[in-house]
Amino acid sequence: MSPSFLNFAYGSNLSSRRLRARTPSATPLGSASLTGHRLAWHKVGRDGSAKCDIVETGAATDCVWGVVYRIDRAERHLLDQVEGLGQGYDYKEVEVMLGSQIVQTGAYVATHVDTRLLPFDWYLALVLDGAEEHDLPPAYCQALQLVRAKPDPDPARCDINRAHLRPRQAAVRLK
Repeated sequence: MSPSFLNFAYGSNLSSRRLRARTPSATPLGSASLTGHRLAWHKVGRDGSAKCDIVETGAATDCVWGVVYRIDRAERHLLDQVEGLGQGYDYKEVEVMLGSQIVQTGAYVATHVDTRLLPFDWYLALVLDGAEEHDLPPAYCQALQLVRAKPDPDPARCDINRAHLRPRQAAVRLK
């Protein structure tokens, strides 16, 4: 068994700061695309807001961008725990295009969804920050900027999560 595993991050774990707070060994290998899927904002979070999900469509024109991370296998349980494996997310193997290579990796997919929910503004900020950090395609980043979000009624939770934003981004997003 390999001492590490690959994870395709497409939501708040796009942010290296966020993911390393959860799994310190996380090393980005590069941006990657997952075709035949679309990004959805409907996974029911434990805080009652929407989180990201990848939905299989089979359409070659649908694509989710993200980052492939290499993570020490000893930290897998930490990521499973914060992602809610078995309690809102399952883990499935997916093939992504990493540079010019097809890579087999894993990704969390939602099992509990509600299309009426909106993400909190700090969650959307983390997704945008990670997308910009890893230079995902400009059109993809622009589409993320159009996602509707709502303020978190819990200021302490908001502050804790905004602390993972890169310093320049945190100042911009608070305006």
